[in-house]
Amino acid sequence: MLFDTQEPPIVISIGGSLLVTRDGIDTKFLSQLNAFIRKYIKRGKRFFLVAGGGVTARDYRDAGKTVIGTMSDEDLDWIGIHATRLNAHMIRTIFEDIAHPRIIENYDKKLRNWKEPVVVGAGWKPGWSTDYDAVVLARDYGANLIINLSNIDWVYDKDPRKHKDAKAIEKLTWGELEKIVGTEWSPGINAPFDPIAAQLARKLRLTVIVANGENFRNLERIIEGDSFKGTVIMPYKISASFYDREYYMGDKAGYRFTQRNSFIGKFLTSIATYYRALIIRIFLKPKNCLDVGCGTGNLVKTLRTFGIDAYGVEISEHALKLADKSVRPFLKEADIVKLPFKENEFDLVLTFDVLEHMERGKIKKAIDETIRVSRKYIMHKIYTKENLWIRWLYSKDYSHLSIFTAKFWRRKFLEHPDAVLQRNSIFRLPSFMESIFLLKKK
Repeated sequence: MLFDTQEPPIVISIGGSLLVTRDGIDTKFLSQLNAFIRKYIKRGKRFFLVAGGGVTARDYRDAGKTVIGTMSDEDLDWIGIHATRLNAHMIRTIFEDIAHPRIIENYDKKLRNWKEPVVVGAGWKPGWSTDYDAVVLARDYGANLIINLSNIDWVYDKDPRKHKDAKAIEKLTWGELEKIVGTEWSPGINAPFDPIAAQLARKLRLTVIVANGENFRNLERIIEGDSFKGTVIMPYKISASFYDREYYMGDKAGYRFTQRNSFIGKFLTSIATYYRALIIRIFLKPKNCLDVGCGTGNLVKTLRTFGIDAYGVEISEHALKLADKSVRPFLKEADIVKLPFKENEFDLVLTFDVLEHMERGKIKKAIDETIRVSRKYIMHKIYTKENLWIRWLYSKDYSHLSIFTAKFWRRKFLEHPDAVLQRNSIFRLPSFMESIFLLKKK
């Protein structure tokens, strides 16, 4: 069994309500889970699957309370933990041929150089749920995606079973979630995400997607980077308003040692822009091109001096206001997922450091749009995990929502039905410097 050891694993926290219902063990769900995981393992994915306790835990807790009237929180938690371990053993048995033989029950004991594409986890200690364990796995093994599966489609502003006017929430920050679920844990708490786990995820600045585990087509869309139904919980709200004047001047995210508006910062930026324009002019020779996510329009301006009929689109009105007056007529405010152009309108459509800013659910649409409006070439320069120099010179950019390996993006482009990934059609710097993907439209 082959899987990509460089691509980060995906952590899936499986709510116990999906595994065991009032009617017994849900073998239909388990069969679908089995097929789903094996499908993506064949595509090089690897998974941590963390089992919840669900009905089994609640039944045992209720039985104990019925007999003795009351139980300590620690005893209640231990009953829940053992229920998760029973469910975890069931899951590991289903994936026995491809799963690591040890179920993770002590998260301090790290796995070293494991070869199996599936690892199963269960409850650990009293004081939190398996949501917390999933966050610990993401921290310790570099996962960039946690999917929390339960029997709800969304996180709501209040309990929808008690309040008919409860509203579904598509996106919220950890701070906003805290106002809904609080900060304290109690055994059997009914919350979309464990409050203790939420505090750790907030500290680690992780992103978690809460979705309905019974909808496997929707789960596919999450992994594929397509639009999906579910709530995204993130460290910050990243929207057009995030990319304000301070962002483009380098005060929010820029060079670690030199701000973008300093002399050295401006010099380095101008050198990079000229280099990019020169590569495009020499190797691709487009008559016209579109720079998607053009920022302040510096590349568009340089391309036009090279005789290329260049245009740009940018989601941030602040960036457009900072653009040089001479290039503003060729820039337009627009979103990459809905480009205001016809099909096959440009010889070249390009993005520089844009796709890593996309939410996972918008990646596929963004790629589709850049291919749609191109008639020949599509070039994406993307910040990937291999680009070590960015970590050395740049400060933390919290708008980087999708930092993946180059292999993740390469697979995305290779699988696209309307374009072919080119191998040696353009000069590329070493991978520790940049990751460039050139596609040719079919």
